[in-house]
Amino acid sequence: MRLARRDLLRLAAAGVCVPLPALVRPARAREAGYPAPTREAMLPVPGGRVYVRVNGDLAGPRPPLVIVHGGPGGTHAGYLDALALADERAVILYDQLDSGRSDHPNDPANWRVARFVDELEAVRRGLNVARWHVCGHSWGGTIALEYAARRAPAMASAILASPLVSTRSWIADADALRRELPGETQAALATCDTPAPATAAACEAGTAEFYRRFNGREPDPPALRAYARANGRGFNARLYETMWGRSEFVATGSLRDYDGEPLLARVDGARTLFMVGQYDEARPVTSLRFAARMPGAELAVIPGAAHGTFTDRPDETVATLRAWMRRHDG
Repeated sequence: MRLARRDLLRLAAAGVCVPLPALVRPARAREAGYPAPTREAMLPVPGGRVYVRVNGDLAGPRPPLVIVHGGPGGTHAGYLDALALADERAVILYDQLDSGRSDHPNDPANWRVARFVDELEAVRRGLNVARWHVCGHSWGGTIALEYAARRAPAMASAILASPLVSTRSWIADADALRRELPGETQAALATCDTPAPATAAACEAGTAEFYRRFNGREPDPPALRAYARANGRGFNARLYETMWGRSEFVATGSLRDYDGEPLLARVDGARTLFMVGQYDEARPVTSLRFAARMPGAELAVIPGAAHGTFTDRPDETVATLRAWMRRHDG
Protein backbone atom coordinates (compact mmCIF):
# COMPACT_ATOMS: atom_id res chain seq x y z
CA MET A 1 0.00 0.00 0.00
CA ARG A 2 1.36 3.39 -0.96
CA LEU A 3 0.63 6.20 1.47
CA ALA A 4 0.38 9.49 -0.36
CA ARG A 5 0.87 12.79 1.43
CA ARG A 6 -2.88 13.19 1.90
CA ASP A 7 -2.98 9.75 3.57
CA LEU A 8 -0.21 10.74 5.99
CA LEU A 9 -2.05 13.92 6.82
CA ARG A 10 -5.23 11.93 7.40
CA LEU A 11 -3.39 9.70 9.86
CA ALA A 12 -1.98 12.77 11.60
CA ALA A 13 -5.47 14.23 11.92
CA ALA A 14 -6.56 11.00 13.59
CA GLY A 15 -4.00 11.54 16.34
CA VAL A 16 -1.24 9.44 14.84
CA CYS A 17 2.38 10.57 15.15
CA VAL A 18 3.61 10.97 11.57
CA PRO A 19 7.02 12.54 10.82
CA LEU A 20 6.64 15.06 7.98
CA PRO A 21 7.42 16.06 5.29
CA ALA A 22 6.47 12.91 3.44
CA LEU A 23 8.84 13.65 0.55
CA VAL A 24 12.34 13.01 1.87
CA ARG A 25 15.79 12.52 0.43
CA PRO A 26 17.13 9.00 -0.12
CA ALA A 27 18.99 7.57 2.87
CA ARG A 28 22.49 8.99 3.10
CA ALA A 29 25.35 6.62 2.41
CA ARG A 30 27.27 5.52 5.52
CA GLU A 31 30.74 5.33 4.00
CA ALA A 32 32.85 6.04 7.05
CA GLY A 33 32.04 2.83 8.87
CA TYR A 34 30.54 2.34 12.31
CA PRO A 35 32.03 3.09 15.73
CA ALA A 36 33.70 0.31 17.61
CA PRO A 37 31.69 -0.97 20.58
CA THR A 38 32.33 0.47 24.00
CA ARG A 39 31.85 -3.00 25.41
CA GLU A 40 31.37 -6.52 24.05
CA ALA A 41 30.29 -9.66 25.89
CA MET A 42 29.06 -13.20 25.49
CA LEU A 43 26.24 -13.37 28.02
CA PRO A 44 24.63 -16.56 29.34
CA VAL A 45 20.98 -17.02 28.37
CA PRO A 46 18.69 -20.04 28.39
CA GLY A 47 20.23 -22.51 25.97
CA GLY A 48 23.66 -20.94 25.49
CA ARG A 49 25.39 -17.57 25.21
CA VAL A 50 24.56 -14.54 23.09
CA TYR A 51 26.82 -11.88 21.63
CA VAL A 52 26.11 -8.36 22.93
CA ARG A 53 27.70 -5.06 21.94
CA VAL A 54 27.17 -1.76 23.77
CA ASN A 55 27.93 1.76 22.62
CA GLY A 56 27.73 4.50 25.21
CA ASP A 57 27.54 4.61 28.99
CA LEU A 58 25.17 2.10 30.60
CA ALA A 59 25.38 4.14 33.81
CA GLY A 60 24.42 7.38 32.04
CA PRO A 61 21.49 9.58 33.05
CA ARG A 62 19.13 8.29 30.33
CA PRO A 63 17.84 4.69 30.15
CA PRO A 64 19.60 2.72 27.43
CA LEU A 65 17.96 1.41 24.27
CA VAL A 66 18.08 -2.27 23.37
CA ILE A 67 17.17 -3.33 19.84
CA VAL A 68 15.79 -6.82 19.24
CA HIS A 69 16.53 -7.88 15.68
CA GLY A 70 14.19 -9.54 13.22
CA GLY A 71 14.15 -12.88 11.50
CA PRO A 72 13.84 -15.31 13.14
CA GLY A 73 17.48 -15.88 12.35
CA GLY A 74 18.57 -12.32 11.58
CA THR A 75 21.42 -10.40 13.22
CA HIS A 76 22.12 -7.05 14.84
CA ALA A 77 23.97 -5.71 11.79
CA GLY A 78 20.96 -4.01 10.20
CA TYR A 79 20.54 -1.68 13.19
CA LEU A 80 23.99 -0.10 13.31
CA ASP A 81 22.70 3.33 12.35
CA ALA A 82 20.90 3.45 15.69
CA LEU A 83 24.37 3.82 17.26
CA ALA A 84 23.97 7.54 16.52
CA LEU A 85 21.77 7.59 19.63
CA ALA A 86 24.80 6.71 21.79
CA ASP A 87 25.56 10.44 22.01
CA GLU A 88 22.93 10.67 24.75
CA ARG A 89 22.25 7.08 25.95
CA ALA A 90 23.75 3.61 25.68
CA VAL A 91 22.64 1.53 22.70
CA ILE A 92 22.59 -2.26 23.10
CA LEU A 93 22.61 -4.57 20.10
CA TYR A 94 22.70 -8.35 20.37
CA ASP A 95 22.36 -11.49 18.28
CA GLN A 96 19.72 -13.94 19.37
CA LEU A 97 20.78 -17.52 20.10
CA ASP A 98 21.67 -19.38 16.88
CA SER A 99 22.13 -16.09 15.02
CA GLY A 100 25.18 -14.04 14.06
CA ARG A 101 28.01 -14.12 16.59
CA SER A 102 26.04 -15.89 19.31
CA ASP A 103 26.34 -19.57 20.15
CA HIS A 104 24.81 -21.92 17.59
CA PRO A 105 23.58 -25.03 19.42
CA ASN A 106 21.01 -25.35 16.59
CA ASP A 107 18.61 -27.14 18.91
CA PRO A 108 15.01 -26.56 17.76
CA ALA A 109 13.90 -26.99 21.37
CA ASN A 110 15.27 -23.47 21.93
CA TRP A 111 13.22 -21.98 19.09
CA ARG A 112 10.22 -20.97 21.18
CA VAL A 113 8.77 -17.48 21.64
CA ALA A 114 8.91 -17.68 25.44
CA ARG A 115 12.60 -18.63 25.41
CA PHE A 116 13.48 -15.67 23.20
CA VAL A 117 11.61 -13.39 25.62
CA ASP A 118 13.50 -14.91 28.55
CA GLU A 119 16.69 -14.35 26.55
CA LEU A 120 15.99 -10.61 26.34
CA GLU A 121 15.54 -10.42 30.09
CA ALA A 122 18.77 -12.39 30.57
CA VAL A 123 20.59 -9.75 28.51
CA ARG A 124 19.23 -7.03 30.81
CA ARG A 125 20.34 -8.88 33.92
CA GLY A 126 23.71 -9.73 32.40
CA LEU A 127 24.39 -6.05 31.72
CA ASN A 128 22.97 -5.00 35.11
CA VAL A 129 20.54 -2.56 33.48
CA ALA A 130 17.87 -1.29 35.86
CA ARG A 131 15.59 0.25 33.23
CA TRP A 132 15.60 0.39 29.44
CA HIS A 133 13.70 1.18 26.28
CA VAL A 134 12.98 -1.94 24.23
CA CYS A 135 12.71 -1.66 20.44
CA GLY A 136 11.78 -4.85 18.64
CA HIS A 137 11.79 -4.91 14.85
CA SER A 138 9.71 -7.36 12.77
CA TRP A 139 10.05 -10.76 14.54
CA GLY A 140 11.85 -8.78 17.25
CA GLY A 141 8.58 -6.87 17.64
CA THR A 142 6.96 -10.14 18.70
CA ILE A 143 9.56 -10.51 21.43
CA ALA A 144 9.15 -6.87 22.50
CA LEU A 145 5.35 -7.22 22.63
CA GLU A 146 5.56 -10.36 24.74
CA TYR A 147 8.13 -8.70 27.01
CA ALA A 148 5.99 -5.56 27.39
CA ALA A 149 2.96 -7.68 28.26
CA ARG A 150 4.84 -8.93 31.31
CA ARG A 151 4.65 -5.33 32.64
CA ALA A 152 8.24 -5.49 33.85
CA PRO A 153 9.24 -2.48 35.99
CA ALA A 154 12.43 -2.31 33.91
CA MET A 155 10.46 -1.22 30.84
CA ALA A 156 10.77 2.52 30.17
CA SER A 157 8.91 2.14 26.87
CA ALA A 158 8.21 -0.31 24.08
CA ILE A 159 8.83 0.48 20.42
CA LEU A 160 7.11 -2.07 18.19
CA ALA A 161 8.86 -1.48 14.89
CA SER A 162 7.15 -3.09 11.88
CA PRO A 163 6.05 -5.83 14.28
CA LEU A 164 4.76 -9.34 13.76
CA VAL A 165 1.77 -9.12 16.14
CA SER A 166 -0.13 -12.08 14.74
CA THR A 167 0.51 -14.35 11.81
CA ARG A 168 -2.98 -13.95 10.41
CA SER A 169 -2.60 -10.15 10.29
CA TRP A 170 0.86 -10.47 8.71
CA ILE A 171 -0.40 -12.82 6.01
CA ALA A 172 -3.43 -10.58 5.39
CA ASP A 173 -1.07 -7.64 4.87
CA ALA A 174 1.11 -9.71 2.54
CA ASP A 175 -1.91 -10.79 0.54
CA ALA A 176 -3.08 -7.18 0.21
CA LEU A 177 0.37 -6.06 -0.96
CA ARG A 178 0.72 -8.93 -3.42
CA ARG A 179 -2.42 -7.64 -5.11
CA GLU A 180 -0.48 -4.46 -5.92
CA LEU A 181 2.08 -6.40 -7.96
CA PRO A 182 1.79 -6.82 -11.74
CA GLY A 183 -0.76 -9.43 -12.76
CA GLU A 184 1.75 -11.90 -14.13
CA THR A 185 3.81 -11.65 -10.94
CA GLN A 186 0.73 -12.27 -8.81
CA ALA A 187 -0.17 -15.29 -10.92
CA ALA A 188 3.29 -16.80 -10.57
CA LEU A 189 3.47 -16.25 -6.81
CA ALA A 190 0.03 -17.82 -6.34
CA THR A 191 1.46 -21.11 -7.61
CA CYS A 192 4.79 -21.10 -5.79
CA ASP A 193 3.61 -23.00 -2.72
CA THR A 194 1.30 -25.41 -4.51
CA PRO A 195 1.96 -28.87 -5.95
CA ALA A 196 2.22 -27.28 -9.44
CA PRO A 197 4.41 -24.20 -8.97
CA ALA A 198 5.64 -21.85 -11.64
CA THR A 199 9.28 -22.14 -12.59
CA ALA A 200 11.83 -21.54 -9.86
CA ALA A 201 13.02 -18.47 -11.75
CA ALA A 202 9.49 -17.00 -11.83
CA CYS A 203 8.97 -17.64 -8.11
CA GLU A 204 12.34 -16.12 -7.25
CA ALA A 205 11.68 -13.09 -9.44
CA GLY A 206 8.24 -12.53 -7.93
CA THR A 207 9.56 -12.85 -4.40
CA ALA A 208 12.39 -10.43 -5.19
CA GLU A 209 9.91 -7.89 -6.57
CA PHE A 210 7.81 -8.12 -3.39
CA TYR A 211 10.90 -7.62 -1.26
CA ARG A 212 12.11 -4.71 -3.39
CA ARG A 213 8.83 -2.85 -2.91
CA PHE A 214 7.89 -3.72 0.65
CA ASN A 215 10.92 -5.09 2.50
CA GLY A 216 13.89 -2.89 1.60
CA ARG A 217 13.85 -0.07 -0.94
CA GLU A 218 17.49 1.05 -0.56
CA PRO A 219 20.66 -1.03 -1.04
CA ASP A 220 22.77 -1.64 2.01
CA PRO A 221 25.72 0.77 2.11
CA PRO A 222 29.24 -0.63 1.66
CA ALA A 223 30.07 -0.11 5.34
CA LEU A 224 27.14 -2.26 6.42
CA ARG A 225 28.00 -5.01 3.94
CA ALA A 226 31.60 -4.99 5.14
CA TYR A 227 30.53 -5.16 8.79
CA ALA A 228 28.15 -8.03 8.14
CA ARG A 229 30.85 -10.01 6.30
CA ALA A 230 33.30 -9.57 9.16
CA ASN A 231 30.96 -10.31 12.05
CA GLY A 232 29.65 -13.78 12.58
CA ARG A 233 27.77 -16.35 10.60
CA GLY A 234 25.02 -14.06 9.43
CA PHE A 235 21.44 -15.09 8.75
CA ASN A 236 20.33 -18.53 9.97
CA ALA A 237 18.07 -19.82 7.21
CA ARG A 238 17.25 -23.05 9.05
CA LEU A 239 15.97 -21.13 12.07
CA TYR A 240 13.90 -18.84 9.82
CA GLU A 241 12.36 -21.69 7.86
CA THR A 242 11.66 -23.76 10.98
CA MET A 243 9.86 -20.96 12.80
CA TRP A 244 8.38 -19.07 9.84
CA GLY A 245 8.74 -20.59 6.37
CA ARG A 246 10.37 -20.02 3.00
CA SER A 247 9.27 -16.43 2.38
CA GLU A 248 7.78 -13.42 4.11
CA PHE A 249 4.28 -14.09 2.80
CA VAL A 250 3.88 -17.81 3.52
CA ALA A 251 3.93 -19.12 7.11
CA THR A 252 4.48 -22.87 7.42
CA GLY A 253 6.66 -23.06 10.53
CA SER A 254 6.00 -23.03 14.27
CA LEU A 255 4.80 -19.40 14.14
CA ARG A 256 2.04 -20.19 11.63
CA ASP A 257 -0.64 -19.96 14.33
CA TYR A 258 1.02 -17.28 16.45
CA ASP A 259 -1.44 -14.73 17.85
CA GLY A 260 -0.16 -11.94 20.06
CA GLU A 261 -3.21 -9.73 19.59
CA PRO A 262 -4.69 -10.63 23.02
CA LEU A 263 -1.48 -9.23 24.55
CA LEU A 264 -2.30 -5.72 23.30
CA ALA A 265 -4.74 -5.26 26.19
CA ARG A 266 -1.98 -6.08 28.70
CA VAL A 267 0.55 -3.51 27.48
CA ASP A 268 0.79 0.07 28.76
CA GLY A 269 -0.31 1.99 25.67
CA ALA A 270 0.89 5.30 27.05
CA ARG A 271 4.45 3.96 26.78
CA THR A 272 4.10 2.14 23.46
CA LEU A 273 5.07 3.37 20.01
CA PHE A 274 4.30 1.52 16.79
CA MET A 275 6.84 2.53 14.14
CA VAL A 276 6.46 1.41 10.52
CA GLY A 277 7.61 2.40 7.07
CA GLN A 278 5.38 4.12 4.55
CA TYR A 279 5.65 1.09 2.23
CA ASP A 280 6.05 -1.49 5.00
CA GLU A 281 4.96 -5.10 4.61
CA ALA A 282 3.64 -4.58 8.14
CA ARG A 283 1.16 -2.08 6.72
CA PRO A 284 0.62 1.24 8.55
CA VAL A 285 -3.14 0.76 8.48
CA THR A 286 -2.77 -2.53 10.36
CA SER A 287 -0.49 -1.04 13.02
CA LEU A 288 -2.94 1.84 13.35
CA ARG A 289 -5.66 -0.65 14.22
CA PHE A 290 -3.39 -2.29 16.78
CA ALA A 291 -2.50 1.08 18.32
CA ALA A 292 -6.19 1.97 18.57
CA ARG A 293 -6.67 -1.06 20.84
CA MET A 294 -4.09 0.31 23.31
CA PRO A 295 -5.21 3.59 24.91
CA GLY A 296 -2.47 6.19 24.57
CA ALA A 297 -0.37 4.25 22.05
CA GLU A 298 1.08 6.15 19.09
CA LEU A 299 2.01 5.31 15.52
CA ALA A 300 4.95 6.82 13.66
CA VAL A 301 5.18 6.33 9.89
CA ILE A 302 8.67 6.70 8.43
CA PRO A 303 8.21 8.38 5.03
CA GLY A 304 9.87 6.66 2.10
CA ALA A 305 10.77 3.49 4.02
CA ALA A 306 9.64 -0.07 3.52
CA HIS A 307 10.01 -2.75 6.21
CA GLY A 308 13.70 -1.98 6.72
CA THR A 309 13.21 1.46 8.22
CA PHE A 310 16.66 1.45 9.84
CA THR A 311 18.41 0.92 6.50
CA ASP A 312 15.94 2.63 4.15
CA ARG A 313 15.63 5.87 6.12
CA PRO A 314 18.14 5.83 9.00
CA ASP A 315 18.09 9.56 9.75
CA GLU A 316 14.32 9.73 10.05
CA THR A 317 14.16 6.49 12.05
CA VAL A 318 16.82 7.63 14.50
CA ALA A 319 15.13 11.03 14.89
CA THR A 320 11.81 9.33 15.64
CA LEU A 321 13.38 7.09 18.28
CA ARG A 322 15.30 9.98 19.82
CA ALA A 323 12.20 12.14 20.23
CA TRP A 324 10.07 9.28 21.55
CA MET A 325 12.58 8.12 24.17
CA ARG A 326 13.23 11.63 25.43
CA ARG A 327 9.51 11.93 26.15
CA HIS A 328 9.43 8.62 28.02
CA ASP A 329 12.72 8.57 29.93
CA GLY A 330 11.03 9.53 33.18
